[in-house]
Amino acid sequence: SFIPHAVMPVLTPIPAAPADFPAAAPSVNGPACSLQRSSSLWQLGIEAQELTTAIGQLAQQLETDDPEQRALALAELEAALLAEEGNKAALAAKADATCWVIEHLRGQAAYRQQQAKRLSDLARGDAGRADALEESLVFVLTQLQPAATRFSFPNHQLSSRKSQAVVIDDEEALDPEWLAVTTTSKPDKAAIKEALKAGRQIEGAQLLSRRSWRIT
Repeated sequence: SFIPHAVMPVLTPIPAAPADFPAAAPSVNGPACSLQRSSSLWQLGIEAQELTTAIGQLAQQLETDDPEQRALALAELEAALLAEEGNKAALAAKADATCWVIEHLRGQAAYRQQQAKRLSDLARGDAGRADALEESLVFVLTQLQPAATRFSFPNHQLSSRKSQAVVIDDEEALDPEWLAVTTTSKPDKAAIKEALKAGRQIEGAQLLSRRSWRIT
């Protein structure tokens, strides 16, 4: 459905309102617990934008590693929502603004994951080219000076050190005394789930029912 641009909340600074509709400054402590809706399309847009901005400010506080500060930010948001228990329009406005922030953060997270993968691929390519150049340089220099263990240049040095490593040509041909045996175990959740659903009691495990939510 078509939504006028003026009423779409965004996480950007609030534009200056015309003289006839002065905009109130967003609360630095989060969304107010009451909201009076105006019939003006411009004012509706400003109010929605202020709500989104205030909730976005609360969301920024969730970046902290301090569990107390995170709990306070979440409690403030929950209090702002619960304050509108008897006002469906105000509650819907605050819930909608919260959804806008959630969608923005998830979109931002997806973009950053894509960028991280792109940068990781670029880094892998850079490292591969550097390794290939180094191998080629070492090959040429050691062909010219087979006995050399260090090469000096005007701004760099290329040095080497000896090391030893075991290469396994055929693992199956090794005697058992040269094999290290490791054993790992983990719960078979699929089997446990079926047993619990069938009514069996399993000490140390229980079947929990969860409901998942999705913003659309």
